[in-house]
Amino acid sequence: MIPTLSWTSEGVRFIDQTKLPLEESYVLAATYEDVAVVIETMVVRGAPAIGVSAAYGVALGAIESSAKTAEGFAPEFEKICARLAATRPTAVNLFWAIDRMKRLFATLRTSSASMDEVKAKFLAEADAMYEEDIASCKAMGAFGGELLPEEGGVLTHCNAGALATCGYGTALGVIRAAVEQGKKIHVYADETRPFLQGARLTAWELMEDGIDTTVICDNMAASLMRAGKIQAVVVGADRIAANGDFANKIGTYNVAILAKEHGIPFYCAAPWSTIDTATPTGDAIPIEERSAREVTHHGGKQLTPNGVGIHNPAFDVTPAKYVTAIITERGVLRAPYAEALREMETVAG
Repeated sequence: MIPTLSWTSEGVRFIDQTKLPLEESYVLAATYEDVAVVIETMVVRGAPAIGVSAAYGVALGAIESSAKTAEGFAPEFEKICARLAATRPTAVNLFWAIDRMKRLFATLRTSSASMDEVKAKFLAEADAMYEEDIASCKAMGAFGGELLPEEGGVLTHCNAGALATCGYGTALGVIRAAVEQGKKIHVYADETRPFLQGARLTAWELMEDGIDTTVICDNMAASLMRAGKIQAVVVGADRIAANGDFANKIGTYNVAILAKEHGIPFYCAAPWSTIDTATPTGDAIPIEERSAREVTHHGGKQLTPNGVGIHNPAFDVTPAKYVTAIITERGVLRAPYAEALREMETVAG
């Protein structure tokens, strides 16, 4: 399994995704501030991985503290949570993980827990999130793999694989499961400008698994669809609104429209923690604006004229009407999504 992140006695060890695919190196985050920087600089990325990383960041913050009791740690705890929450605004898993740690801390404060107890409980909770993420990805893959064709091309955008999670992946987990089921899948990976997650990361991890993969430029998808080379599209998500609209890497919306026009099923795969029922529609999802340098430069070389205006939103929102199904670890949801989400949430308790 690709070691996206792991807990060690010295801190959290991350594979440096900014160096892939040419260099497999690792970064050690020894403090919660280190974790925040790792998230901000996209050493680690992908909504599920960001969430678990933040949970470990909270645990590191407790370990760093000189407080003696949970009550004494409270002001530091709020500061730690605020710092980690400010790293990436769109990925709802980040806030889900921090809220989960906040609920745990509220219980610890009520019981007047010592800091040794706080540290142990925080680390255990982060470890639990890590294991739950891998299990949910595999369950998601089992559900989603059934939806892919027995043979044919599958297009994916960005990287929603093991590198975006604690292992196995969401969209790529669906593809992995389909291959494990004996299906003959050829993956077309959009390069995913400007950060090239598809060209650098998706291609790398699928090749590591021996899955047939072709990288295409972002503007090639329509021609491949028209030529009949793509039989399905599967992508991940960073936040799914209550009506089924979802945010994913910029360019996903384009692909969804093209799939609809060509009669190709378009699937979104994400864990339940990515669903944000407090956000009514995609219009309310905050969209992160990233550094202009990601567009103006690549590999240290400048690509654009000095002084030109740059717009670099990291995500776009795909309306629910373009989504054939949403794949979660709890099952497959189909339109109308608002009703389907409510029903599955009720059944799951």
